[in-house]
Amino acid sequence: MNHDEIKAALLASYEADGGINHLDGTNLPSQESVNTLARDLMHLLFPGYFEETGLVKGEVSAHIGRLLSRVERRMASEVEKCLRFSPGKDLPGRAAAVTGEALGKLPSLRRVIQTDVLAAYEGDPAARNVEEIILAYPCVLAISLQRVAHVLYELGVPLLPRMLTEYAHDRTGIDIHPGAQIGTHFFIDHGTGVVIGETARIGNRVKIYQGVTLGAKSFVTDDKGLPVKGIQRHPKLEDGVVVYPGATILGGETVIGANCVVGSNVWLMQSMPPNSIAYYQGDQSSIIRPKQKREALVGQVGAGDWVI
Repeated sequence: MNHDEIKAALLASYEADGGINHLDGTNLPSQESVNTLARDLMHLLFPGYFEETGLVKGEVSAHIGRLLSRVERRMASEVEKCLRFSPGKDLPGRAAAVTGEALGKLPSLRRVIQTDVLAAYEGDPAARNVEEIILAYPCVLAISLQRVAHVLYELGVPLLPRMLTEYAHDRTGIDIHPGAQIGTHFFIDHGTGVVIGETARIGNRVKIYQGVTLGAKSFVTDDKGLPVKGIQRHPKLEDGVVVYPGATILGGETVIGANCVVGSNVWLMQSMPPNSIAYYQGDQSSIIRPKQKREALVGQVGAGDWVI
């Protein structure tokens, strides 16, 4: 096919098959603009870490002021585009209000994100310093942007929250839906291949490894056979849970109790009581049993601590 024939065939496919941006109507948010927004948000959350040149204390106020203004303009613009997909009027005013509320939560988000950095430092013996974690650990980017996206998700903004988390997904291989509820001190070690679904609920001081899935067991469908939106589909992990590489935990009714350990490659569609361990032994199905206390083990110290 020559140039004109290819163009004609593409134009015909746009008309027949869709998949073209909303010409003569509402334009979709810009992926490149959202990617820039994601990078600028990381600069706001961790000033001085990602700049190309050094940042001295006397310049911080002016630097943050310029950066915040840029983020505010860009976020308001993208939020306005997204709000066109939800009912209501006065889109510029609504976009400005949503943007102001979201950015107003950044100080409190920073306090929570600092607990994630601390959890990574305390949970990884290979970590030499906090700077290494912020600059190089994929979980920091993935979790930080998910926490910002979750605020926008809770404010009812369509499209943009998922685009922010997909930027992190592309960069890190960690796929966390913006709807997931995540407590403090959350650490994802290594991270590649982690998937956390929209309605997952994660408590405080939870640690998971690469290849872990917190997914849906099945979908409730409507009379047209389409999945019903907005219902609990993904599991809950209570405080202090550790999930090792390759484990899959499914179902909205599945609750992994506090201080449980889920072993590598375990497939779970049932709840676990607190202080339990799940693992495979040989060719058997997964085994769930109580963890043991150190005080029950001869020659061990630290009575009262749990071991597997």
